[in-house]
Amino acid sequence: MVREFPLYHPQPDVAAAAYGAALHLANVSVKAQGDGFVEGFNPILPGNFICQKTRQPSHPFGIFYGDNPLSYSFPLMLLEISFVVIATRLVRFVLKPFRQPRIVAEILGGIIVGPSVLGRSKKFTSFLFPQNADFMVKNIGIMGFMYFLFVSGVKMDLTLITKTGKKHIWISVASMLFPMGFILAIGFLLRNSMDKDMANVSSIGAVASSVSITAFPVLYPLLKELNLLSSEVGRMALATSVVSDAIGINALVAFEASKQTEAQSKDAGWYVLSMVFVLALLVAIRKVMQWLVYKARDGKPVDQAYIVFIILGALSMGFVTDMFGLAIGNGPMWLGLVIPDGPPLGSTLVERTETIATEILMPFSFAFIGMYTDVSSVAFVWPTLKPLVAMVITGYVTKIISTCLACLYFKIPMRDSLALSLTLSLRGQVELLLFIHWMDKQILHPSYFTMMVLLTTMITAICTPLISLLYDPTKPYMLSKRRTIQHTAPGTDLRILLVIQDQESVSGLVNLLEASNPTSATPFSITALCLIELVGRANPVFIDHQKQSQVPAQYGACLTIHNALGFYQETRSECVKLQSYTAVTPRRTMYQDICEQALLHKSTLILLPFADDVAVDGGAAAVAGGSDRRSGVRSVNSLVLSHAPCTVGIFVDKGYLRNPLVTASFGHAPHHFAVLFLGGADAREALAYADRMLGNPEVSLTVVRFLSFNGEGDSEMEKKLDDGVVTWFWVKNEANERVIYREVVVRNGAETVAAIQAINDNSFDLWIVGREQGINPVLLEGLSDWTENLHELGIIGDYVGATDFGGSASVLVIQQQILREQVTNGRP
Repeated sequence: MVREFPLYHPQPDVAAAAYGAALHLANVSVKAQGDGFVEGFNPILPGNFICQKTRQPSHPFGIFYGDNPLSYSFPLMLLEISFVVIATRLVRFVLKPFRQPRIVAEILGGIIVGPSVLGRSKKFTSFLFPQNADFMVKNIGIMGFMYFLFVSGVKMDLTLITKTGKKHIWISVASMLFPMGFILAIGFLLRNSMDKDMANVSSIGAVASSVSITAFPVLYPLLKELNLLSSEVGRMALATSVVSDAIGINALVAFEASKQTEAQSKDAGWYVLSMVFVLALLVAIRKVMQWLVYKARDGKPVDQAYIVFIILGALSMGFVTDMFGLAIGNGPMWLGLVIPDGPPLGSTLVERTETIATEILMPFSFAFIGMYTDVSSVAFVWPTLKPLVAMVITGYVTKIISTCLACLYFKIPMRDSLALSLTLSLRGQVELLLFIHWMDKQILHPSYFTMMVLLTTMITAICTPLISLLYDPTKPYMLSKRRTIQHTAPGTDLRILLVIQDQESVSGLVNLLEASNPTSATPFSITALCLIELVGRANPVFIDHQKQSQVPAQYGACLTIHNALGFYQETRSECVKLQSYTAVTPRRTMYQDICEQALLHKSTLILLPFADDVAVDGGAAAVAGGSDRRSGVRSVNSLVLSHAPCTVGIFVDKGYLRNPLVTASFGHAPHHFAVLFLGGADAREALAYADRMLGNPEVSLTVVRFLSFNGEGDSEMEKKLDDGVVTWFWVKNEANERVIYREVVVRNGAETVAAIQAINDNSFDLWIVGREQGINPVLLEGLSDWTENLHELGIIGDYVGATDFGGSASVLVIQQQILREQVTNGRP
């Protein structure tokens, strides 16, 4: 439902001409039913009525019959949908290089559609948004806001309030209390120069609350877009915003009650009774939602009929709250809050609703905002806007300073404090909906509304790039200290971070660990991190299985993995220590959780599983209950390789690491591994890891070193380092009957591949190869065009790991730690 907002009535001293120009957009029709006509009232010309025909067929006969399709409602609606979506997409594309978030681009797209830019042309307005059709855009826009708040409510975890520490609470209070106090003080000082409606106590309080309170539904998508959900600043911002939202909901209720009292005191009583009724209704709905979750406890999907009923219930709750004067956006938001987040119910609702809401409906919401935003009208009433601008700018500056000082008090680094302060100042959809609501309540007039929209866009457009410049969540992962296998002292424990994304990869990783020779003299300290994609909730979840025995039912599948690893640890308790964790996080920030755990546990090696296309197509069940997407796993592995604080190994498991057909004919060892040594830091790390494996008497090893003909393309420094490591390895294992060393001279990549294929006689169980650092390019010449998984496995790793390579040997690709100095000097 679209309300027609009251019009701005200027002070007597405002020139009539300026008054008329400023309110050109505000001539909004007051709709009345009657014999197919709508009568529009123009407040500037009293008694002037415009009659327009609205009843007409929905579909034309066709242009060949002389019909204009845009004279009919349904074709016009289709064109409006296409134009609005394309316009907002184009603005997003243009602003992307400037690090502007999606919300800024969409607000500007809406303003372009409105009277500030394209709408200034009467031909454009009459062609695409005539007065008898623009109400469709506005109605769809309101629905977009409703479903945006509904989805945000489903994702929101209110229990986070009880888990929030004192630090977050005090930062949240400081970020709200000080700006609110300053805004109220300035508002009352400048009260005499304000518009009469703006000078009300409730109006000043409304502006103060909107600036000082950070809305969780706005903050979450912005943090997700900035890849900060799993970062320290992102987690603090989410926890702080949940506390802020809890206060903000109560502040909104108090504001609505005070606004009701301005008319008649008894209206506040009816308002409170309406609140009680709605809360009782929500409690009953909560019981039904819990019953649905209990019904689906065995992994069964929630029935489609219930999902449809709940999605339609968002519209019904909006009707109920709007009917009682509780604001139309509150109903869907509160309904979302009472729905249990995460799988099975919350994730299903988000998957079914989010795309339609954000990609189809929300562009209309921003077009709705743009239709009431007229930048040209601001200049004509600037004197009356100065107090509002002073209040808002003072509030934002005070909020940034007070939040930063509160963070510094708790000894948070300066850059992180500034980043958090700017993050909590971001504004978006919730504030825009509030502005619409305030127009409905006669707090804001069109020019005031325009100024608030511009200020909201400005603060978000300024803060977002500054956050990216101030805070890099990956910076702590790049170390100057060596954390590599090659530089791990003999006799010390090898710290391994084991990353698991599906149950099928567990057995292969355990076999690899066992073949890597954990002993009492060379023990393993294993940190197992089970990753689950975050769906249906906003806050990432981190579970420490040593401290938390009870795991939420929706994440119970991870217990199977940790129980299997626990059983392995019990059988090897004298040489294996295990710590188990589960991280529920968005896939695009999983690499941050992996790198953070590697940093905290001082890991030397991160082991990642490689999910090949066969496994994915075969329906390998993910921990979260669905099949892993190959592209998603590839993205996580590639990002870990770029930011890891230690050595990384990617394991391509073909299921034959413990092949019973392999005989003991070679060195009396049931396992036969091969190292393809092409030179460089990664190859040296791979050889160091293979040397550790040789401590296992069941392992035999063949090392094949590739050299370029006449040393063409060799780096002198890399060649000296390679010679030193190979000499050390050969001297150490010269008398070992389980070791064979060969050298092959090649001229190009084709000869390298041919040499590898020549030794591929199905006797190997595992290929160990360095990824890419330091390899002589001559050895790989002509091969890059035939590589599909270059960013994960490197050229040679991808070649021996391909299904058409032949053989059943698994592949372990090693990348040595990339030091901070290498990144600074431009090395990968």
